[in-house]
Amino acid sequence: MKTVRFKTNMKCSGCIETVTPFLNDVEQIKKWEVDTNHSDKILTVEFDGTNEEIIIAKVQQAGSKIEKISL
Repeated sequence: MKTVRFKTNMKCSGCIETVTPFLNDVEQIKKWEVDTNHSDKILTVEFDGTNEEIIIAKVQQAGSKIEKISL
């Protein structure tokens, strides 16, 4: 299991609802959450795999901005 964090522009529950089907479609993702109270709107993802690009692609497909950050 690997945990990665991303800076996003998801600032409300509507944004999270929009991205939910895209992230839930990735079977390697075991758990994800967005901290909308953090100034960088941090998306934390726990997943089995090595390809973080799939997460970035799915969030971008949903219309949100995303950028990987270090833990």
